[in-house]
Order: sequence, then C-alpha cells, then structure tokens
Amino acid sequence: MVAGVLALAACGGGGPTDVPTRTVPATVEADKGAPPSPAAPTAWPLTGVPSDDVATRPALAVKIENLPQARPQAGLDAADIVWEEVVEGGITRFVAVYHSKTPETVGPIRSVRPMDPAIVAPMHGILAYTGAQKPFIEAVGAAGIQSIIMDKGDDGFYKQKGKRAPHNVFGRTSDFWAQADDDRTSPPPAQFAYASSEGQGTATTAGAPVALLDVRLSASSRAQWSWGADEGAFLRSEGTKPAVSPDGDRLSAANVVVLSVEMTNTKFKDPAGAFVPETQMVGTGEGVVASAGKQVAVTWSKDGVEAPLVLTGPDGGRVLLEQGATWIELVPRGSGSYTVS
Repeated sequence: MVAGVLALAACGGGGPTDVPTRTVPATVEADKGAPPSPAAPTAWPLTGVPSDDVATRPALAVKIENLPQARPQAGLDAADIVWEEVVEGGITRFVAVYHSKTPETVGPIRSVRPMDPAIVAPMHGILAYTGAQKPFIEAVGAAGIQSIIMDKGDDGFYKQKGKRAPHNVFGRTSDFWAQADDDRTSPPPAQFAYASSEGQGTATTAGAPVALLDVRLSASSRAQWSWGADEGAFLRSEGTKPAVSPDGDRLSAANVVVLSVEMTNTKFKDPAGAFVPETQMVGTGEGVVASAGKQVAVTWSKDGVEAPLVLTGPDGGRVLLEQGATWIELVPRGSGSYTVS
C-alpha cells in the first residue's frame, strides 16, 4: 500500500495533499516543455503610452546637432526621449532615442561624446553617430552598446544636398535598425516610471503650476519650455525662437526633466584645441520634473554607467511621468542655471 501511495504522489507532482492529483498514463510522457514566454508589454516602454502591439525592435539612439545651421532638425519630433547635453564651446547636442515611432530620416548627425555611454547604456540598444576619438568609441562598446558609425562605413548615412558640411549628414532609421545584432534588448527596458492613466503623474497630482521653464545651459545655449494649454504639452523654444520640425510643427514634450549635473573637462581636445567636457551622469543631484502644466522638485540618482536614472519625488517615492515624449535638460552646475515661473 505504501508503494502505491508513493507512485500516486510521483504522478501528481508531489503537490500538497489538499490539491487534487492527476494520474498520467504510463504510455504518455508528461510534457515538460520550455518556460513560458514573458508577457508582451502593454505599453511602449520609452513613453508609457498603452499599446497591444509593442514592436520588438531595440532602442535606437542618434547623436543630433543643435547649432543654428542644423535647424530645423529632422526626426526630433518623433523621438520618445531626447537628452540635451553641453559639449565644447558651450554649444549643445541631442541624444534622440527612437522606439515607438520610426521617422524615415534623422539628422544632422554628429559625433559621440564621453557622457553618451551612460545615457544610452541602460537601454542596451544602438547608437548611431558619425565618429569620435578612439577612447570615446571604445567607451561606447564597453558599456554594452552597439555602435553604427559613418566613418567606419556602416550603412544608413547619407549627405543631404543643399546643406554645408558638417551639417549635412543624415540617416535612415530603417537602415540603422536593420544592422541591430542579436544581442540587443528588444523591446528596450523602460527608462522611467509612467502613470498608468492620464493625469496621474507625480507633477500633475502633487506639483505647483508652471508657465515657463527657462533653461540656461551655457552662456551661448538657452532653451525655454512654455506650457501650451491648448496643445496639452510643453512647447520648446531655442532661446526665445520657437523650435519647429522641417514641416513647421512646434517641438513639444509631455514631460520636461531638468537635472542639475556636474560637468568636468576631460584630457581630450577637439580639433580647435578646446577641452572636451563630460557630464558626470553617475551620481546624484537635484532637479525639476514638469508635466501637464505642473512642476515638482526631484532628486535624481544613477548608480553606474549601465544603471537607469532614478527620479525621486519630495515624498521619497519614485516619480511618475505622464505618458508621452520626454525631454531631459542636463544643466551644468555653476555655468548653467534654470528658473521656474
């Protein structure tokens, strides 16, 4: 009788006695199978916008120029996330990240900088750029990012007629995505926490009204974000001039994140002899998150190059952004500033 009980227990998987068991016929082998596939995401990971059809492509980051000669840039209006950083001479460049939308053309495309690996690495995706000094390119690879580089002959880059060099390099996103290797994370992991429904973001529910974010990144670079109630978004200006797409559409964002960051000079110089600066992305600092016409003070932290940026609110909890595109302004401490009004 003992042997019979043991046999039944083995057939039932050794479960608790209050759970019914099922006998598997001797002629049929139990299907051990593979582990169940992870559930498909129900929202675009880089915007939080709900979707039942999230594409499995990786995140594509592109270095885009922001000199006046580069404007209006192609594709900025389609980016899920845009980072603005200060480079040599106080000018700024963008790291525009694409996943939910697939603009045909992006650019003008420029070279990589020392802070870019820490910006892009948490997504474990692709970074497209024209080139860079060897140590900068090596740092991109060391961070687990796949580089697509014009200077190495990679596909997808072209020079647009009617534009002067170096403001004439553009790229085709379909060609960049076609070169993704099998090691990319697809779809990418979320970089921020998003509200599950509209109007439930941290700034929206706990913040104070804001009409204008005036961001001075350097003596020569200034961005302004004004709340557009009719558009339901923050509208970007370069200085006081409205920033637009090539079609004339105003550049806008559901969320604007302004971070106070430390910026130091590296030992490397650009062709003009200026030291190449690096924004210190690993560390902590203060900032502001603006969503839905409201703003709230936050603390940011990042534990390592490949770790995501974490935004913490006044209550010590994780900040929730509103669903949609997010722009991040990296404001150097000391040489930059921002005001909220």
